[in-house]
Amino acid sequence: MPNPDTPDSGTPSTPDSAGHTRPTGRRDADGMAVAAFVLGLVGLLVMNIVLGPIAVVLASLALWRGTARRGRALLGLALGVADLVVLGVLVAMNGTVVWGFGG
Repeated sequence: MPNPDTPDSGTPSTPDSAGHTRPTGRRDADGMAVAAFVLGLVGLLVMNIVLGPIAVVLASLALWRGTARRGRALLGLALGVADLVVLGVLVAMNGTVVWGFGG
């Protein structure tokens, strides 16, 4: 049985505070999942034309790399798509990507 503390050959790893090695790809994917969730959530309110696609790309990369935070990556993907849907609805209603509250 392989030792979980030793990395596979060809897998980049970094030592943690206890001296154990952890694959950096997994840690990067976890960070991308969290970033996708946050950007997708913020994108519902502001700059959805920019933050929506970024959230979709980050969530897709996190899922492709096998993140441990799969639920958060899926939420980030859903929120990124929702950003783009909100943008599409606003463009259809106003004919512009600029919108605001009030008259």
